[in-house]
Amino acid sequence: MSVMPANPAVAEPRTGRSLPDPMRTVRRPAASRAKAMLGTRIGSAAAVLIAVLWTVPTAGLFISSIRPEAQIRTTGWWTFLTSPSFTLENYQEVLFGRASSGALAGFFLNSVVITVPATLIPLTFATMAAYAFSVLRWRGRDTLFVVVFALQIVPLQMSLIPLLRIFAGTGAAEVFPYLAVWVAHSAFAMPLATFLLHNFMSEIPRELVEAARVDGAGHVTVFLRVMLPLLVPAIAAFAIFQFLWVWNDLLVGLTFTGGNNAVQPLTARLSEMAGSRGQDWHLLTAGAFVSIVVPLIVFVTLQRYFVRGLLAGSVKG
Repeated sequence: MSVMPANPAVAEPRTGRSLPDPMRTVRRPAASRAKAMLGTRIGSAAAVLIAVLWTVPTAGLFISSIRPEAQIRTTGWWTFLTSPSFTLENYQEVLFGRASSGALAGFFLNSVVITVPATLIPLTFATMAAYAFSVLRWRGRDTLFVVVFALQIVPLQMSLIPLLRIFAGTGAAEVFPYLAVWVAHSAFAMPLATFLLHNFMSEIPRELVEAARVDGAGHVTVFLRVMLPLLVPAIAAFAIFQFLWVWNDLLVGLTFTGGNNAVQPLTARLSEMAGSRGQDWHLLTAGAFVSIVVPLIVFVTLQRYFVRGLLAGSVKG
């Protein structure tokens, strides 16, 4: 009686050539298929077209910011290419000019003071919460994680007034004028930060944690020396999201600063820069470009981690 080979697809009966094993054929992951598609000429052309469409408005904004006021009011920014004429008066006015039309230097510093802590605070607490949800085992862990994740669907507009009433008229708000806006931004960012970091941390092999525990490491050591170095892409991705969201925010900053120019963010000043009758709208180009310089620096610095952290937990295999 003939015996069937264990793997009939290993060799062809007549020629003896090796054939691929159909049982070992695995479908390529979505990331590989997307990479192959983008590597074609059509994908490259589409990427170039998107880059051009994305860059042209920014280039027009920059060109308009260095043109004289008379030319901004009468001609389009593209005329700069045929008859170039530039000036730095717009930047001088918006940064150091009169308070009614500029003086963005102080508001720029306010945005930095608001944005940096409002990015670091939720990152710190969300990283520890993600470790508790993904590594530690305790009763009700999954249920509580679903509750935290569900908090993302709560509109922030619904919680602005309750949060504002908690801080309004308190001694803490008078001593630390930025405290209310820090807490507000941190509270709104915690659900997404915890979800993103939890997904990334769940992909880390548990053998690393077990090996560290066998060597006598406690949870603090595992968290600081094993998990944190591996979480850099996810932390950088969320840091970009949170930094851009807080830097470009108007509603939360305007609500929790109470109209106090000493602590108002840059966006609040930009919203008033056009003037009461729209007579200073030409200064918005310089003011807008000043406001995007810092986010561009942050994104360019952390961009290599952005895609890796953005796809955390979404691709398997």
